Amino acid sequence: MVEIGRKIKQYRLKLGLTQEELAQRTELTKGYISQLENDLCSPSITTLEDILNVLGVSLPEFFAEPKQEQVVYTPADYFVSACGSGQSVWLIPNSQVKQMEPIILTLRKGEESVVRDPFEGEEFGYVLSGEAVLDLGEERLCVKAGESFSLGGAKQHKLKNVKKEECKILWITTPSNF
Repeated sequence: MVEIGRKIKQYRLKLGLTQEELAQRTELTKGYISQLENDLCSPSITTLEDILNVLGVSLPEFFAEPKQEQVVYTPADYFVSACGSGQSVWLIPNSQVKQMEPIILTLRKGEESVVRDPFEGEEFGYVLSGEAVLDLGEERLCVKAGESFSLGGAKQHKLKNVKKEECKILWITTPSNF
């Protein structure tokens, strides 16, 4: 439930206005403003609009609930998609609005990620289990469980599992562009 009086007071104080100054600008009494701010009475829509106009706030903005930024994500939030012949688990939904984008890439024997075209940014990977080959075109590097890799996005590259056991990699790119 929106506490109208409390919110009016917050906006009034933010502007550095006294109750008397707000009352004068809205052609109301100081006593009425005090009663409103203490939630002892309720304004009509017209009166509320007049007050909010002085405070520089629209009705939709005044009644909008502040959005809480999600900090903790659970498996119920994750999204699964194909990544080449492997599988990506997107650890942060809608992460394209963030600077980094983490996924868990799972590759079974012979599977490989999509080819990552050059981009302006960086990538980091940590092999959680198994082993992968990081294919940088003319160079191929083996990355094993417990090892990590970090590279700029200037080179086209991909990951491939050439071993029998499954390979899982925590893969982070910045800016987000998976």
